[in-house]
Amino acid sequence: MSLAMPLSMPALRHRLPLLLALGLSLALSFVLVAVRVLLTQQLTFVFLLWNLFLAAIPFALSAAIHLAAHRPKARLLLPVGAVWLLFFPNAPYLVTDLFHLEPRPGVPYWYDLALIMSCAWNGLMLAYSSLMDMHTLVRQRLGFVAGWGFATVALGLSAFGVYLGRYLRFNSWDILSNPFTLFYDIVQRFLHPFHNWQTWGVTVVFWAFLLIGYATVRLLGRVETAIEQEG
Repeated sequence: MSLAMPLSMPALRHRLPLLLALGLSLALSFVLVAVRVLLTQQLTFVFLLWNLFLAAIPFALSAAIHLAAHRPKARLLLPVGAVWLLFFPNAPYLVTDLFHLEPRPGVPYWYDLALIMSCAWNGLMLAYSSLMDMHTLVRQRLGFVAGWGFATVALGLSAFGVYLGRYLRFNSWDILSNPFTLFYDIVQRFLHPFHNWQTWGVTVVFWAFLLIGYATVRLLGRVETAIEQEG
């Protein structure tokens, strides 16, 4: 899918309110970080902007597929889907940046709470918006059960990816730059699950959190649609 591929204008009009809302929300996070830097003359939370950029990559990929005037063929969707899945954990990973919340001089505690929560919220919204796009794509091609199966597995793999990033400090680039260490650490956790109980505790709990949240967001959309139709 090249950058020159024409856009579907009806799809763009349909998606424009979401893009504007996400843009405003991301702008708020940027402003909060920028104001903190000006107040403290420190770069304490600037790394959150990089995390947001990584979180936006899967959203950009899935949105590009849906905004294309012509749906890409399966031979293109498979590699795009693989790249999407590789970067997808970066979006919900932002929730774990709450680990960095602690009282610091220069700004009120509540300000840092609002700043980190803003970034965490954007991470979740980028994740869910992107997953909805991919979920729809799979459902249209393979059916309802396959669509939900895909979403469930993607969130499970994402939860495991969040563990790898937060506790083992791997990132999406390590699959290219450090593949052997990454593969070894993953295999060890499957071969010795009881010696790595934290791995599976974090993965299962975060998986449940993400899946319930995703289902709730989808149901809210359906409720709103039903109310509008009744009105």
